[in-house]
Amino acid sequence: MPRVIWKGAITFGLVHVPVALYPASQDVGIDFDWLDKRSMDPVGYKRVNKRTGKDIQGDDIVKGIKQDDGDYVILSEEQIKAAYPKSTQTIEIESFVKASEIPFTLMETPYYLEPVGKGEKVYALLRESMLDADVIGIARVVMRTKEHLAALIPSGAALVLNTLRWAGELRPLAELKLPAEGKAAAGLKPGELKMAAQLIGDMTSPWKSDDYSDKFSDAILSLVNKKVEAGETATVTSLEDAPAEAGASNVVDLTELLAKSLAKRKPGSSAEAGSSKAASAKRTAPKAPTRRRG
Repeated sequence: MPRVIWKGAITFGLVHVPVALYPASQDVGIDFDWLDKRSMDPVGYKRVNKRTGKDIQGDDIVKGIKQDDGDYVILSEEQIKAAYPKSTQTIEIESFVKASEIPFTLMETPYYLEPVGKGEKVYALLRESMLDADVIGIARVVMRTKEHLAALIPSGAALVLNTLRWAGELRPLAELKLPAEGKAAAGLKPGELKMAAQLIGDMTSPWKSDDYSDKFSDAILSLVNKKVEAGETATVTSLEDAPAEAGASNVVDLTELLAKSLAKRKPGSSAEAGSSKAASAKRTAPKAPTRRRG
């Protein structure tokens, strides 16, 4: 398990659940190291004093907030915690809402919560009660001197804390040129809508995260393996020069494009091979959270 990054408690009403916070995500992509092309020496990251260019130790670094006149206000860790002590060690649930009410654009980073001390029973009580009510909790938490809005979500046996972006962090849609809302306003034809609905229904299946992988990393590793096998002497085709799996479509008519998409997914076609079993199964959009059975 990764190291604990925060310890505190979940509070809702008068209920207190002591927990430890762990990162729920990890980087699994390609890790490119920086090298000096002249000597192949590693290039590192250093903390330096920008005026002198000299290295600086972590103990000599303090946090400062720049003012309009260029001066800084220096704050110690103790002063930061004292300024807002209630939230620094608590995940205080302010309300419960349906998961579907939270826009995906607000979701940020997930963390696992583990009960500590003698908090197992109360942890389970909160988890099971939220599952029964089909709700998630909305809370505030301070981590690394920054306050976050967060969603507390039951997921299997765990409670997951997913930090949320503040509403002000999302750019307004008014900055974009978007088609008008509504079928008529967007100029959509009944035939187009019917075929689009049919295509979406045909492509709908239960969510399975294992069905998706990082194809970019796989492609890079394939290139690396080819270079190793060739002893660094063979010419390796770059990703940019590799043939595309499918050429760009010249179809400009929406009806024709939808019809072609549907035709490719008819039973017996190559696009449908290997997926007939999934296509015949009843497909429903997953809901979160879902009450466990059994």
